[in-house]
Amino acid sequence: MAGGLVALLDDIAALTKVAAASIDDIGAAAGKASIKAAGVVVDDTAVTPRYVHGFTPDRELPIVRKIAVGSIRNKLLIILPVAMILSQFLPQALPYLLIAGGLFLSYEGAEKVYEALGGGHGHDHTDEVPVSEKGPEFEKSMVNGAIRTDLILSAEIMVISLSSVESEPFLTRLLVLIVVAFLITALVYGVVALIVKMDDVGLALAQRQSTVSQKIGRGLVKAMPKIMSTLTVVGIAAMLWVGGHILIVNVGEAGFHWPADRLHDIEHWFEELSHGFGGVLSWTAGTVVSALVGLVIGAIIVAIMHVIPKRGGRREAAAQSPE
Repeated sequence: MAGGLVALLDDIAALTKVAAASIDDIGAAAGKASIKAAGVVVDDTAVTPRYVHGFTPDRELPIVRKIAVGSIRNKLLIILPVAMILSQFLPQALPYLLIAGGLFLSYEGAEKVYEALGGGHGHDHTDEVPVSEKGPEFEKSMVNGAIRTDLILSAEIMVISLSSVESEPFLTRLLVLIVVAFLITALVYGVVALIVKMDDVGLALAQRQSTVSQKIGRGLVKAMPKIMSTLTVVGIAAMLWVGGHILIVNVGEAGFHWPADRLHDIEHWFEELSHGFGGVLSWTAGTVVSALVGLVIGAIIVAIMHVIPKRGGRREAAAQSPE
């Protein structure tokens, strides 16, 4: 009896060690996968603050929270099941899904550039109304837009993460992606929340007795509008960069290697220009080329979706107008 109990305890101890080792392996794999997706995480962090820009301080964190909840739903309820099923039964379909995502991101970025240049929806009296006065429907539309954009970026993050553990068993892949989903969401939207509340931190510091704190606080308050505007531009550039890069890489994965090969040649050429800064030059060149590809492809889609129909409508209206 005692011998059986000892044997049972030994088995439990052995199982516990295996479980602990598995948890360590999953944690290590999740960390590796998260690092591999770090570039897209930076883009996601840069893109999101523009959806909060202009709202009153009391609405900033609730909006970030809504977007974060939408992001985790995207990852766990949409992307995770699709990614796991496809990786198990149809892995060759993943590049085509990412190409669709790259087209959407390129379109989103190019559309913002088009609107900034005076295109888009034209002059609308609602554009003269401050964001803080546009009401809950406008807030809802901004949140929904952020969640749609997050869906593409999250898909890229999850697929990149999946590619780093594709040789692992199904359960391990599943657990790694769940860990990555929570880890990345907490990281991205924690940083976003910090960015959008920095002006409140500045106000709090400006009200302290310390002269140094007051100077830092006033500096933060003064700098935040410029920082938010800069992040808006960075977010648009990031959408074009990531969208273009997704297209180049995954068109290659789908069998058409010429764009990816040319991008690699450009990066390699810039890397050889300087031994000290070759890596920086190579990354910069690849980023610029990817962004230009995203802008060109996005501009084509914008023309199809907006410019051509608008001009056709104007010609039709002109033809119907009395002489």
